[in-house]
Amino acid sequence: MIDYQPPAADVQPATPAPSFDQQYAQARNLANSGQPALAVAAYTALLARSPGNADVLLGRGIAYTRLERWSEAEADLRAAAQASPDYADVWSALGDLYRWSERPDQAVEAYTRLLALQPDAPAPWIARARAPRAAGRPLEARADLARARSLGGGDAEIDALLADLQAKPRLGGAPDAAIADGYTWAAGLSSTWSRVGDNPTWNEQTASLRHYGKRGSIGFETLRAHRFAQTGHAWALDAYLTLWSGAYANLRYQRAPSARLFPANAGRIELYQSVGNGWEVSLSDDVLGFDGRVNIYGATLAKYSGNWYVQLRHQNIVSPGSHSSGDRLLGRYYYRGDADSYLELAANRGRSDDPLSLAGGRARSGGGSVNLVHYFSRDWGGRVGAAFSRDAGGNGNGRERSLSFSVYRRW
Repeated sequence: MIDYQPPAADVQPATPAPSFDQQYAQARNLANSGQPALAVAAYTALLARSPGNADVLLGRGIAYTRLERWSEAEADLRAAAQASPDYADVWSALGDLYRWSERPDQAVEAYTRLLALQPDAPAPWIARARAPRAAGRPLEARADLARARSLGGGDAEIDALLADLQAKPRLGGAPDAAIADGYTWAAGLSSTWSRVGDNPTWNEQTASLRHYGKRGSIGFETLRAHRFAQTGHAWALDAYLTLWSGAYANLRYQRAPSARLFPANAGRIELYQSVGNGWEVSLSDDVLGFDGRVNIYGATLAKYSGNWYVQLRHQNIVSPGSHSSGDRLLGRYYYRGDADSYLELAANRGRSDDPLSLAGGRARSGGGSVNLVHYFSRDWGGRVGAAFSRDAGGNGNGRERSLSFSVYRRW
């Protein structure tokens, strides 16, 4: 009798489960290779093996941050900070999270904790400088950058940040032509009271709403005026559009259905061009549709230098049977080093040649204004201003004085 034994089956040795360190290295590779969603899954599996592990919480928190899942990232990083309060990388990641999610005050707090752990390293000082810079507090940012430079921080990076802290006036010097990063809407409400000679006080109000996109902005305005015991209303569309390198345009259309105090139709086009070294030029044409058409042709030369903006503007006003011209010199000082808060002074003069005027066909005028614009927070600001003018031709009694107030809101 033959005892038959079947051949033994090939037995494969069991593959050992990856170690914790191997899984952690794989999760880091996923995060560093631009796959944050897969990294989150890998870190979650690691947390099942080692709950509360500060390294794993840090890794998953950074992956959540890259996915812009802010609340989950904050929960992980806060848990890591609680588990390991002296872990510098955790406070650095928390600072980055708050800065990228537009919470600069909390970012400053996190970077300050980082600086307590690494006071002699330039990188944390540079990181903290970025947070007050985003919050419109340039003096704090400059102080941190100066400290970073004294500790041997990279000159190129520090110089670039300092240059970016220089005031950048709005396009064409207009406060609403451009906007700070992170805002897509702005609203404003303004009112002006004027007294011309001994006449009753005039008043004007404007309400505006503006939306900002990648290539410019467009705003809607409603206007009201009360003069000579009459009230007039108008509405307008006002847009700024980026054209080519260093160039943009302002286009405006205004309509007054009753055509009492405002022209029935009005339009404007102004083209701006940067010519290098902070210089900018512009040409404009405003068309006012009164009973007789009025054109206001303008040419402007402006200079940006540090926290200063200076503008010289010449205008020619042409209407049937008359011609006027005027010049205005305007200067602004951005006293906080941002593009929001400034003190503005302006002086102007003009000449009118009108054969039908009571001034014998020729009159001269001059005046000036002062305005203070201040933002109380990142979102809220206001303006207060005063102006005066006086005619020097004819009987010379055409004096005008005005006060104006505005409030601004951005989001």
